[in-house]
Amino acid sequence: MSTHTGTLPSTGDWIRGISVRQPWTSAIVAGAKTIENRPQPWSWRGLVLLHAGLQIDRPALRVPLVARTIRGRDLPTGAVIGVARLTGCHQDPDSSPPCTEFAEPGLWHLELADVQELTLPIPPRGQLGPWKPTEDLVAQILQQLPDLRP
Repeated sequence: MSTHTGTLPSTGDWIRGISVRQPWTSAIVAGAKTIENRPQPWSWRGLVLLHAGLQIDRPALRVPLVARTIRGRDLPTGAVIGVARLTGCHQDPDSSPPCTEFAEPGLWHLELADVQELTLPIPPRGQLGPWKPTEDLVAQILQQLPDLRP
């Protein structure tokens, strides 16, 4: 199988994966959730594969903001369902309002932009921190998003 990765740097240099529980992953690929809440700051900047973890945050399904955002969408689990560009990481100051309605106080907010949803979810194994995808996984992503570049 030929791949497009021959002209790209090694995957470990330009792309990472991030695992996020549903329905939060679908809210990101829907374009409504532009941040991801994390307990620690991340230094990585660049493309991230959006991996829907195996667990579903069931209480979140009853939150009106989430329910409106994901209405009519599938909630695939255990698969990469999109790609985003991680552009920054911040914490909201204690006295200020949250940066978005999805921001959780006291946590670090990974800033996500240029989100692209995959037509077909691709099942890899994810991890909680920024993980390095395999060359084969990136090749599968590039089949759906051939113009994806660092």
